Parts: sequence; structure tokens; C-alpha cells
Amino acid sequence: MDLKFEFSATSSSGGRNATLHLPHGNVQTPVFMPVGTAATVKTVQQETLEHIGQNGAGAEIILANTYHLYLRPGHELIRRLGGVHRFMSWPRAMLTDSGGFQVFSLAKLRKVTDDGVEFRSHLDGSKHFFSPEHSMEVQIALGADIMMVFDECVETPATWERTKQSMGLTHAWAARSRDYFEAHKHEVPWAAEFPEKRQSLFGIVQGGMYPDLRRESAERIVELDFPGYAIGGLAVGEPREVTREMIARTLEILPADKPRYVMGVGYPDEVEEYARMGVDMMDCVLPTRAARHGLLFRMPEPGESETSAVRMNIKRLEYAEDQRPIDPACSCMVCQRYTRAYLRHLFMAKEPLGATLNSIHNLTFYLDTMIRVRKGLANAANSYS
Repeated sequence: MDLKFEFSATSSSGGRNATLHLPHGNVQTPVFMPVGTAATVKTVQQETLEHIGQNGAGAEIILANTYHLYLRPGHELIRRLGGVHRFMSWPRAMLTDSGGFQVFSLAKLRKVTDDGVEFRSHLDGSKHFFSPEHSMEVQIALGADIMMVFDECVETPATWERTKQSMGLTHAWAARSRDYFEAHKHEVPWAAEFPEKRQSLFGIVQGGMYPDLRRESAERIVELDFPGYAIGGLAVGEPREVTREMIARTLEILPADKPRYVMGVGYPDEVEEYARMGVDMMDCVLPTRAARHGLLFRMPEPGESETSAVRMNIKRLEYAEDQRPIDPACSCMVCQRYTRAYLRHLFMAKEPLGATLNSIHNLTFYLDTMIRVRKGLANAANSYS
């Protein structure tokens, strides 16, 4: 079964509701995908992920990180254990990134050539080499439903010349990634168990913060005819209005009948905005990372100026005796049971439970935001039609 992307509604703003049919389940889009870097969404167990959000629908798709799983415990071990789904007991859909962004973030520990990237592990300093072919080998061994081509993410700021050179590598590596994947996709760990199902490989558009390069990159990647496309290299320090412009310029080029994925964004209001523009998939570590630092998200209360998401720092003394839940409008298990005062106490006492409860709430907030966006897009589409 190849990837199937089935539309149910499209609004005048460009946003659309669809169902992404994948080997390990269907995904309603637009979707926010929690990040499970090392085959775990930090501090939250899989059973909880399956039931958070309105109506207990849970997360339909999560991410795992190729670079981190390659280093520890190793992709061959995960292959022998049946792939990452079985390894982490996650029965639903999953996406793996290519490792390109993590290698990019190593900066002083890497050397980029036309063949690939030589780098030193952040764990023990050992030397490794990632080529497009090796990234595909690792991702096939992991066995996620969706894989990403190996790309280079350029730093910000970067000159036009530097960005174009990097973009050329990304295009060459995308073709090499596709060729290796097509030759070896039958080697996925669950191939014998589900012979009719297949992984899918998405292309990645780069081009930095230059509209002409974004357009060129999108055109070149689309020529390679992937079943889905990602917009990479954003949310790396540029102003939000630049991020939005690069997304809008790229969406103009990407095929409307295939899923479109913006990598590594963002705050709840950003996720909502991009979904209404026509982005189908997004991911970010922010919900759980912010939770571990005491930053929580909630809907605005009467009289507040924010329109979609209020940022609450649970460390503040004003919450020490606050008996209200994080968000009175939230139906998550945390807001139904625990007070702001108790959550502040857990954080100040450095109790691990605090990180877990904060993460569950923030993830619920993101998933519920997407449910609200999908309903809004459906209503807008009905009015538009």
C-alpha cells in the first residue's frame, strides 16, 4: 500500500482537512506530531499518548530521531527487534527525520563534503559518517511509516552564495536518497508481516531565507516526485514574519494533492496559523521541552488580550496558593485533577512528576488546538462551498 492522502475539505485560506493513510494507521490532518527523539516522548508513556486530547483520540503519529537512535542503541539492534514500532511498543504511525538537522547542530564536530557528513558523536566523541545512502539504511532499519531524505540545513544568517551551495547538496542528496530507498525499501523490518504495506520517503525543500532559492529548491525537489514534501531549515533563529514568508512562497510551488510538512515549528499560535495556510504536518520539541522548564500553555480567560494561547510560567510565586487548574477550559487529566499550586510545588521541589504532568497538559493543548483548527477549516470550507 502506497501512501494515500484523501481530502475532505479545503478552505478559502488554503487550509485543508485530509486523512493520511499509513501502514500503522490513519492520521487526520492538519496534524501536530509529538517528538519522541530517542524512541520516547520525554516523560510521557505510550499509553498516555494514545489517550490524550479531546475524546481520548490521542496522538495518531509521533516522531523518532535517526541520529540519536543510530548512536544509541543502534539501528541494527532495533532492526533485529522488529523495528522501532515494536521496540518502543507504539502501534500507531511514526515518522523519522534523516539526522541532517542533528548533524548540522554539531557545528564544530562535523565536516561536510559532497559525499556526506563526517561527525563526532556528542556522546563519546567517536567518529561517524552519514551519507544519503547511510541515512536511508538506518531509517529503513528503524521502519517508520514516513522517512525523510538526507539534507543539509544551512545556518542563519547565511549569505546567498553559501545558501545556494548548501541547497545544491540537498538536491543531490535527495536524488541519492530516493535511489537507495527504491532499491532497498523491501528490507523494512515488518516487510514479511505486512507485505502489502510500504514506507514512504518525503523530499525536503531548503533555500534558507531567500525567496528565489526557496522557489528553485521547491521546483527541483518536486521534479523528483516524492509522495510528500517537507519545508526544512526554518525556525532556526529568523524572525517569525520571515518564517511565514518562506512557508507561503514554498506552498505556492508544492503540489496541492500531496502532504506538506513544515519541520520543527512552533508555538501553538504559529502551528495554528500555518495549518490555516495549508500546511498539513508539523512537529516540535517545544511542548515537552517547555513543560520541563515550567512553561505551560492555556486558552485566554475573559479580559485577556491573547486570542489563542497564553504562556504561563508555573514557577511564579503568584501560583503558590492558586487552586485553579492550569486551564479551566481544558479537559486533560492534569487539569481535571491537579491545581496550579501543586504543579508549582512539584516544579520547585524538582519532582519528576511535575515534568510528566506539565508535558501531558502541553501535548494535550497542542493536539486540541489541531482538533479546533480542523473543525474550523471544515466549517469554513462548508461556508465557502
